[in-house]
Amino acid sequence: MTRAKVNRRKIVKKSRELPKLAINWRYLLVPPTVVGVLGMGFFGAQALLDHPVRQLEIEGSFQRVTPIQVEAALAPGLDRGFLSSDLGALQRRVEGLDWVERAEITRRWPDKLAIRVVEHQAAARWGDTGLLNTHGELFTNDVRHAFPELPRLVGPTGSERELVKRYLTLRGRLAEANLSLEALIMDERGAWRIVLETGQQIRIGRRDVDQRLDRLFEVVAPVLAAEFERVRHVDLRYTNGFSVDWITDKELQLAEAGEVLGSG
Repeated sequence: MTRAKVNRRKIVKKSRELPKLAINWRYLLVPPTVVGVLGMGFFGAQALLDHPVRQLEIEGSFQRVTPIQVEAALAPGLDRGFLSSDLGALQRRVEGLDWVERAEITRRWPDKLAIRVVEHQAAARWGDTGLLNTHGELFTNDVRHAFPELPRLVGPTGSERELVKRYLTLRGRLAEANLSLEALIMDERGAWRIVLETGQQIRIGRRDVDQRLDRLFEVVAPVLAAEFERVRHVDLRYTNGFSVDWITDKELQLAEAGEVLGSG
C-alpha cells in the first residue's frame, strides 16, 4: 500500500528590524535648563519688586464706618509685600466690619492699595437691637444707636427677607394715606399686624394678605381719615369687610389731658 505524500512547506517569517533612534541628550537637557533660569529670574524679580505697602487709598461715602476703622481692619494683613499681599483675605477683613456691605481692593503701582467701601443701607430695625438692609439681610444684631426713624420689623427667625419685602411695598402706600409705620409684625402662625406711629393697630391675619391690604388703602383709610385719631384698631380679617374698635370720648379726653399736663 502506497502512502500519499504530504507536502509540508516550512514558512519562515522574516523579522523586521526597527529603526534605531538616535537621541541627542545634550539638546533635550536645554529646555528644562532654560525654564529653570527663567523661573529663577521671575522669582528674583518678584522678590526685588515686592516691597512693602506704603500707602492706602480708601474711598467711600462714610456714614457709619470711618477710614480709621478700615485701616485698623487691614493692619494685621499688611505684613506681606505689595505683590504677595492676599487681596481676598484683606477684602474679607474689611467686609467683616459692621455696616460694610462689600469692599473692593486693587493694587496701584508701585506701593499703594486702593480700597473702595460700600456701606449697608439700613431699611428697618429687627427686633430690639438688629438692623436689616434693603436686601432683607440682618447685617448687625447688636446696634447701639436706637434709630427711632426706622420702623421695627418683628417675625420668626428666617423671615427677615419676607418682612423687608412686605415693608418696602407698604412704605409708599402708607405715605400716600398720610400714615406712618411704627412696626410690622408677623407672628409664628404667619399672621400680619401693622402698628402705626399714632398707636393704631391694623390686624391683617394670614390669608389673602394682598387683598386685605388693598381694602385698607382703598376703603378703610379714606373712610376713616377724618376720625382716625379715635381708632384703637382695625380688623381686616373678614371676607369682604372690616371692623373698628373705637376709643371712647372719655379715653380721648383723658389722653388729651395727659398730653397737656406732660407739655406743661
